[in-house]
Amino acid sequence: MPAPYARALAPAGRAATAALRVACSGEGFARARAFTRDTLRGWSLEHCGDDAVLVITELVSNAVTHAVPSAAAGAPEVGLGLVLDAARLTLTVSDSGDNAPVFHPSDGSALQEHGRGLCIVDALAEEWGWAPRPPAGKTVWATLSTRPLS
Repeated sequence: MPAPYARALAPAGRAATAALRVACSGEGFARARAFTRDTLRGWSLEHCGDDAVLVITELVSNAVTHAVPSAAAGAPEVGLGLVLDAARLTLTVSDSGDNAPVFHPSDGSALQEHGRGLCIVDALAEEWGWAPRPPAGKTVWATLSTRPLS
């Protein structure tokens, strides 16, 4: 039985939010994808699902690969967040690592096995960035348009 998600449907004119903490494991990746799809379905945004799931997967993967190994001991987790306002969907992944995400633009000359995550996020998102999360950690975010493709 899947764990319940923290979701808030917004009153008119306010943002809707959803949040989930996931373990840094294969099961955690699956829960992150299911959480994103389920939330978007509940918000009638299925048309954003593929891009949003790909962005969340890349951001969680980056957190697990680069931030969690440098974090304090214990059961590593990352926090996911989805925020829906009138024109866009913001996806967030928070981790306990203090290291900044590093974007390596693709030179297009070869298919790389690693290092493409933020290139994918950059290609799909309207914008993306990160912010420190005192006392320790950071949140990486990306925004997607909610307008359906014509």
